[in-house]
Amino acid sequence: MSEAGEAVNSEAGEARPVAESWLGGRLTLRQPPRGAHRAGTDAVLLAAAAGARAGETICDLGAGTGAVGLAVARACPEVRVMLVERDPEAAALARLNAEENGLADRVRVIEADVTGPGRARRAAGLLPDSVDLLLTNPPFFEAGRHRASPVAVRAAAHGFPEPGGLEAWLRTCADLLRPGGRLVLIHRADALPACLDALAGRFGGLTVTAVQARAETAAIRVLVAGVRGSRAPFTLAPALVLHGPDGRFTQRVEAMHRGGTV
Repeated sequence: MSEAGEAVNSEAGEARPVAESWLGGRLTLRQPPRGAHRAGTDAVLLAAAAGARAGETICDLGAGTGAVGLAVARACPEVRVMLVERDPEAAALARLNAEENGLADRVRVIEADVTGPGRARRAAGLLPDSVDLLLTNPPFFEAGRHRASPVAVRAAAHGFPEPGGLEAWLRTCADLLRPGGRLVLIHRADALPACLDALAGRFGGLTVTAVQARAETAAIRVLVAGVRGSRAPFTLAPALVLHGPDGRFTQRVEAMHRGGTV
């Protein structure tokens, strides 16, 4: 991925992030500068695990500048995508990214607070039972359980403002998905028990894939997939290893960074 910078929008006279090549050039993304919340390997893994099907409505919940949803829209031309983001600046970049990648006809950006009141979500256009596949990288930390970043936008992206945020976030996921709809999320490995607790009673057929930096190290992330209302049993999938002995991405993960699937 290229280094971030800023360029001047000659029409508006305002600075905007430069377009960066992403997924081996399949997408270009304008993202905030280094130090703010930016899409990286977590977004690559989530997009690669999507398993989108033609004709589906897909929601990227907490989309940031749209990396995951746009990657899926690019990979599967016969889907429609909703990018849901509460931060106005990130949402504006998501719209710009959809336009500049020629995907605006199939990608809609919705500004909404995922954990806010249901009435407000519905007014914004997030309707119950309306999504076939939901992809999400929730904020990683509960309120009061981590040291927040001094960068306000980064702090808001990485942490919930109130306790119980993860449960509320996943409750919204269940509300948006139709019965039988599929959820795929990525989170910290040590948050797996909290994820499973929040998914219980709402999702079944859960599959957990541990993500390890190296084969000999403990997991740092988990990919969790499930089906709303399913009673299918739990599956623990083989681990996904990011780096080989030489420190480079494994062949499998390098392929994902170029738009491949898990």
